This record gives sequence, C-alpha cells and structure tokens, in this order.
Amino acid sequence: MRNTFSLCLSLAAAVVMASPAAAQMANSDPMVGGHAMYPAKDIVTNAMNSADHTTLVAAVKAAGLVETLQGKGPFTVFAPTNDAFAALPAGTVDNLLKPENKSALAKVLTYHVVAGDYDAAAIEKLIKKGSGTAQLKTVSGGTLWFMMNGPMNVVVKDEAGHVADISTYDVRQSNGVIHVVDRVLMPSM
Repeated sequence: MRNTFSLCLSLAAAVVMASPAAAQMANSDPMVGGHAMYPAKDIVTNAMNSADHTTLVAAVKAAGLVETLQGKGPFTVFAPTNDAFAALPAGTVDNLLKPENKSALAKVLTYHVVAGDYDAAAIEKLIKKGSGTAQLKTVSGGTLWFMMNGPMNVVVKDEAGHVADISTYDVRQSNGVIHVVDRVLMPSM
C-alpha cells in the first residue's frame, strides 16, 4: 500500500512538472530560444540572446525602439517568434523593415507592449474578473483581448481578429515580463 502511494505521488509530480508552466516555475532562469533569460537583464538584452527572436530584435532595432525597451518600465511584452514572423504573408517583414515604413513598424511592435507588469497570474485574474475576457491597452494605443483556452492556456486576440497562443509565460526581466507568442499581433492600421 505504501509503495503504491509513493508511486502515485511520484507520477503525479512528474505530470505536474511536465506542464510548460510548471517547468518554467521550477526554473528560475527560463530558457527561451535555447538560452537562459536572466531577470537582472532588460527586455532587449535578453531578447538578443534568444535564437527564436532574431527577427523581433532586428525589427526593434529598425524601428528605433531599443532605448525605449531598455527603459525603466515596467513593460509586458508579447514577443512573437521567428516562426510567427515567417507566417506573415510573403514580403510583409521585408516591407516593414524598409526605412520609409519605420512608423508602421513601430506601431506593430508597440502593439505587442503593454505598460505595466502583467504576469500570467495577473492576466488570468483579469480574465476571471471580466467573466472570461480581459482587455489591455497597448503602448501603441490599440487593444488586446485575453481569454482562457482550457484551464492552463491564455490566448491573445488582436484587432485583426487573429488569436495567438502564449507558449512561454512569465519570463522575468529587470524592466518587466515577456510572454512568448506564436503569432504576430496586428493592430488596425
């Protein structure tokens, strides 16, 4: 009986630790893009170390937002991966990176940033308070909507009606928090 109980506890612990959120919580320096993200570093410095965010970093540099995102904050950033940028219609990223489109690029990027420190628990609390939906204003002046997709997954809806999953939550930074998303969020243009 005792061995069965111990085995059940071990299996339950393994299942809990297998969830992405639990694994992240167990690791004080979560891995993003194959590299540890350090809470003592700012958003841009950590993003520059992520192999999954090279397009985002290039876009932040092209838009002239490096200094802003290295500022005091706090900021909550919904950081699209390289695959998210690659899923945009052909030529979209190249077009946005042109110098003449700097303001449009800045609008798209700042649409991924919310002033304040919204970790997963804070977002889930807002969703519950909003009876299943929460909305936050972005730095660009747009709106993002948040909903639960199952008991452990928050999704983000943009103004274009697209929905992104948050694949990595609560990556702490010295000036805020990053949540990795699988889609580029698009404001109304």
